[in-house]
Amino acid sequence: MSFFSYKTLRELLFRLDPETAHTLAGFGLKMVPYSPTLLKGVKNHYFIDSPYLTQEVFGKRFLNPIGLGAGFDKNGEYVTATPALGFGFTEIGTVTPEPQKGNPKPRLFRLKEDMSLQNAMGFNNRGAEYMLNRLKSLYFLDYPIGINIGKNKITAQERAIDDYKILLEKFRDFGTYIVINISSPNTPNLRDLQNEEFIRELFKMANGVTSKPILLKIAPDMSYDSAIALCSTAIESGASGIIATNTTVDYFLTPNAKDFGGISGRLLREKSFEMFKVIGKEFYGKTTLISVGGIEDAKDIYERIKSGATLVQIYSMLIYHGPDMIRRANLELIELLKRDGYRNIAEAVGANYR
Repeated sequence: MSFFSYKTLRELLFRLDPETAHTLAGFGLKMVPYSPTLLKGVKNHYFIDSPYLTQEVFGKRFLNPIGLGAGFDKNGEYVTATPALGFGFTEIGTVTPEPQKGNPKPRLFRLKEDMSLQNAMGFNNRGAEYMLNRLKSLYFLDYPIGINIGKNKITAQERAIDDYKILLEKFRDFGTYIVINISSPNTPNLRDLQNEEFIRELFKMANGVTSKPILLKIAPDMSYDSAIALCSTAIESGASGIIATNTTVDYFLTPNAKDFGGISGRLLREKSFEMFKVIGKEFYGKTTLISVGGIEDAKDIYERIKSGATLVQIYSMLIYHGPDMIRRANLELIELLKRDGYRNIAEAVGANYR
């Protein structure tokens, strides 16, 4: 039996504007750590602790491969609660050097018929200084955290690298890894930075600032050849991994789409996985790969792991299925690993290429 009826809660939340519902859910997560009994009860129900799922990545122990994707916890305010929901790690942000309000509302939409979301948030966050103070308060939390960084909307394109340098300097001693986000469709011209010249300059600068693993997150809408070339440049320039993919601007996926913002959830699943398979085939064994986009169950996760993903991330499908999907996916992953004779999930990574 579920720890609580998420179906009932979802019906209540879906009566609210999506962004209001997100804020309300976030408030609940912020309150959970203030009740140790509740925190323990939630964790005991949702978190699956098994040697089958544990692996070391970036020098850190990940208790399972399922992470909460960037965009949910923009300011690092829910990190103490998300492990209790069953996640093996959390990626916070996107954070920008200065606080910004993001794009005008409404900017978050449910595509309920498609089990998907569409967002045009625009990196709304409280800025680097606020995030830094949050991370300092979490310094002794033994839990993997990724920090997703992006440029401010008002920063001129030719000065974009300065924003990333500011952020890398701020967070050089914090988090498990740092993600360069130049693939969001919601900051004007940001995706134009997905070019080899900028990537080469960016990672040369980044590796002179911090020794933290730095990953590149790519969009699903570029050609496969362009994606391979971009990732190759990033890896050759010092990137420690690739995250594929961000949201899509392919509005032909559904008649329910708006003509702005990025689509995530079930509509993104096939497009994201096809891109990931291309990336996995090319770069498995050469760098760490993280898959995100429309992941819904253990079967999805297992296919992406066998296609080269060391870790996966979930966000939109959590809204539709609730946290019990994390618990269920981890339990089913264990059974899939046992079925195929693996003693640990790391043995299954890249199995399609061996």
